[in-house]
Amino acid sequence: MTFNELQKSLEILGLYDRVTMKQVKSRHRELVKRYHPDSGETAGGEQIQLINAAYRILSEYLESYCFSFSEEEFYSQNPEERMRLQFIDNALWGGSREQRGKN
Repeated sequence: MTFNELQKSLEILGLYDRVTMKQVKSRHRELVKRYHPDSGETAGGEQIQLINAAYRILSEYLESYCFSFSEEEFYSQNPEERMRLQFIDNALWGGSREQRGKN
């Protein structure tokens, strides 16, 4: 698989740079229902082949992806937690840890 194939697969499924496997599966099911040859779409046969090929490429990529469980990646995926941690001791944003413990 090449990077261009990966990008083309995202384009075919109408997805963007950051997606989950759940989103890929959901979008694939949605498009298969729409373009399945039995649905009456005229170009359904050709389109369904493209959709299934794109799904296989994305699935292969996601299945072989190495996930990072580093703290940096965690905060990248959860920006609200990074903000909470950054401002937890700021009185303007909720006070200090000690103040919250007394309430």
